Amino acid sequence: MNNRLPLHILSAATVLLFAATACTQDELADDNRLPEGEYPVVIRATGLSVEATPQAAPSTRATVDGDWQGVQTVALKMGDAVKEYTVTATDADGYKSATLSCENDPHYWTSRDPITVSAWWPLDDTDITRMPAVKVVEDQSKLADFQNSDFISAENQTVKFDDPKLTFTHRTARVAIELKPGTGFTSVDGATVSLVSLSTDNGNPTAIQTYHASGNSYEALTAPQTVAKGEPFIRVELGGGNFYFRPQNDVVLEAGNRYTYTVKVNATGLTLAGCEIGKWDDGGGENGEAEELDYIYDSNTKTYTVYTADGLLAWAEAAQSDLSINCTLTADIGLTGKTWTPIGNGSMSKYGYQGTFDGQGHRITGLAITTDNLYGEIAALFDGIGGNGEVKNLQLVDVDYDVRQNGAAGGIANANYGTITACSVNGDITANSGDVGGIASINHGSIIGCWFDGNLTTNYANGGIAAYNYSTITACFYGGNAGHGANNQGGTVGATKVEGTTTWQDAVDGMNAALTGNDYQWKLGTDGLPVLQKKQ
Repeated sequence: MNNRLPLHILSAATVLLFAATACTQDELADDNRLPEGEYPVVIRATGLSVEATPQAAPSTRATVDGDWQGVQTVALKMGDAVKEYTVTATDADGYKSATLSCENDPHYWTSRDPITVSAWWPLDDTDITRMPAVKVVEDQSKLADFQNSDFISAENQTVKFDDPKLTFTHRTARVAIELKPGTGFTSVDGATVSLVSLSTDNGNPTAIQTYHASGNSYEALTAPQTVAKGEPFIRVELGGGNFYFRPQNDVVLEAGNRYTYTVKVNATGLTLAGCEIGKWDDGGGENGEAEELDYIYDSNTKTYTVYTADGLLAWAEAAQSDLSINCTLTADIGLTGKTWTPIGNGSMSKYGYQGTFDGQGHRITGLAITTDNLYGEIAALFDGIGGNGEVKNLQLVDVDYDVRQNGAAGGIANANYGTITACSVNGDITANSGDVGGIASINHGSIIGCWFDGNLTTNYANGGIAAYNYSTITACFYGGNAGHGANNQGGTVGATKVEGTTTWQDAVDGMNAALTGNDYQWKLGTDGLPVLQKKQ
């Protein structure tokens, strides 16, 4: 139900009752005609009952809060004529009533017959006669910008001379979001909450940063619209990660309604605890549930934001067709039992992956690839990383690669022509008749601040970081049996074996010294191996 704002239109006769020479309505002409130019229309704005926005100071109230204090003028239309009316608010009832009048050139009653009236606020700065399209502010994080995004109107309403009332409604929709900590979070303090995937009609923003009303409550005003099901709708930035809620059904945001979403912030995304849809001031009535969130795709940045193993597989499928599609992990991913096809082609730089894969410090565990092809197959996360490709801030844990006949194997990539930064691999990598590298089989690009620990097995060349290095390996370390085999070609160039006087703590210090421009750094974990963490 919409919350309506009744406005009582008073005839000049009512206004002039306070003057000694005023006429009464009983003294007016019996045929309903009134003397021209003698009875100006005056509007009494009353009945605003919206609850104040939490933490809103009295001096910053506006129509969104239930009063007229923030409004100076409104446009009032009768027939084809639009005039600017002055708003005079009163503090007698907390600014919930006001008088709207025009001193120099008002509208006049010409008879006691009903009239059709429209009114609106705010006014169009370029053309007062035109009701402006609803265009809200993109950044509503400040209270004033949130309040100033409100639009109200009373459109084509019939007003009677002896019952002069005009009813206003909000032209915007009000969205309130209540955050709760879910799995992986003990607090949601410090969150930034936005509405996304919004319509850009009339120049509106595609995303709106909400106003932090109080505690874990956030609010925003939007133009009326429909957000399609499956699209990201609520984004929460918290703890260095971005989390999204994607509704199962279309979200229809109607003018004058308030939509209250209670969402839990989980390490794998946002889930809906409840939804109330109702009038502007309190909402109420309708509940909803959210589907499991696997990924979000942003077509503007060509980025998959991945939350689950299925989300990662969805990105991998898309990347096979478009090697420039980016991927950002928001959680640790388990691939045990999943089938993986290496991304790109390592035969040439131009055939490799050209996007950015950012693990954001997360782990991919249980990646297993077994091949048994006489004509050769590759075991790696990426077959090829192209010259424009970048893989960073990623940990592969417990990999199990087994190339039983022909083909090479590399922890992150078979062939790297791009950049691999702050990545690690541990596990077992075997290629019976091919080259093996802890990070890459062949390096034609840059490998910076990476490490490998585990078992490399082959009858051909192997290296703790790369079996063959034709470019740059900087501040990388390796352990286990890496660097041992029939041909140790790559383990010693730009990389250091962790044994003897070199420890994993030395490795952490050395790698971090080379990661000065990266958002992540290594620290020594409880298992004695480095783990990746976001810089504070």
